[in-house]
Amino acid sequence: MSPLPGRGWWAGLPPAAGAAVMATGVISIGLHLTGHEVLSLAALVVAGALWSVLAADFTARLLGDRRRFRSEADTPAALTAVAATTVLGTRLSALGWQTVAAALLALAAALWPVLMLHVVRHWRRRMPGVAFLVCVATQGIAVLAAVLAEAGHHDWPAWAALAFFVLGLLLYLAALLRFDLREVEGGAGDHWVAGGALAISALAGSKLTASPVWTGAAHTALRTVTLIALALSLAWYVVLLGAELRHPRPRYDIRRWSTVFPLGMTAAACLSVAEPAGIAWLRPLGEVLLWIAVAACLFTCAAMLASHHRPERPREGLPGPGNTP
Repeated sequence: MSPLPGRGWWAGLPPAAGAAVMATGVISIGLHLTGHEVLSLAALVVAGALWSVLAADFTARLLGDRRRFRSEADTPAALTAVAATTVLGTRLSALGWQTVAAALLALAAALWPVLMLHVVRHWRRRMPGVAFLVCVATQGIAVLAAVLAEAGHHDWPAWAALAFFVLGLLLYLAALLRFDLREVEGGAGDHWVAGGALAISALAGSKLTASPVWTGAAHTALRTVTLIALALSLAWYVVLLGAELRHPRPRYDIRRWSTVFPLGMTAAACLSVAEPAGIAWLRPLGEVLLWIAVAACLFTCAAMLASHHRPERPREGLPGPGNTP
């Protein structure tokens, strides 16, 4: 669909563009966790700018193009609005901006039921990896709520985080039953969310495990579930990387940002789980995975810029970014 009169280039972006905010935001978190503050802040500025642009377009569609808004709200990619908002809020909380982070949590929590209802009502069999965004968006709320609970020393956000954490795991299983495994060999990039959803689940679990609210058997159960989620996300990482090497997909697609996000989230999960789980070797592993994610982010950005400067070619029969499911 072409942009509306008087609107900018961003009006043609599909909901999948929100994954770029998620990717740069989680890389900023990872760089902060490893002490690279200047690089982390640079990535945060990019994530914040992208979020502002997409938020303006989201609002403009809601108020001025309701038909397009409803059609896009039915797709799982719409949930990047929730996930991107929580990732940005999590990083801002680490800066001490708790009021802004709380406002972003409130915004994400308000969007979550509306978009989730639209998405789940239009689920079908054999879906691409974007289906796992139902888990990612839910766990994003769990992460931000847990972070704010720790920052404000309040118990009720921690309980809310636990509820979303459990719900996110259930939604992961529901999405897995609908995931088309053929996407592993032929997906355009969003198939990586199959592993990224487990990584953000592990990140949420690490925040809950570190909370003083739970002790004894509850703490042990949270630690066990967190480690299982992390182990499964690493297994997905190996499988998906192997599939990429065996079936290269060099052509740029906006869904490639949904590859960068799981790479960065897996790194952040390893870094975050290491201390509360008491597994020291997860930190150096997370550092290695983080730089892989940074390289993938830069490569994807370069491919995106190159694609915008490429001469136009006939597009009959070729899928485009606007056709993102």
